[in-house]
Amino acid sequence: MTVGDGERLRHDVDKQARRIVQAERNRSTLMAQTVFLGTLALLFVLPVVGGAYLGHWIDEQMAGYSYRWTVSLLITGVAVGAMNVYLYIRKN
Repeated sequence: MTVGDGERLRHDVDKQARRIVQAERNRSTLMAQTVFLGTLALLFVLPVVGGAYLGHWIDEQMAGYSYRWTVSLLITGVAVGAMNVYLYIRKN
């Protein structure tokens, strides 16, 4: 092992130690993780519930027994909610 190799090894070890310390500082707390998961849940659930509610209301306004709008807007709500979650995770 030459002197240059020793310096390079020391530099690599110091770099890794700084990365470990930085990772410890940036580690998410339990509260931050809970808020993140709660936000994801709301981003997904609100369009689904809103679509189902709106579809049910439209179906009640029409004559006859039908769940066509309820099912259609429920599926649309799932798609919109999934897209919301994807975009939020991608942003963060």
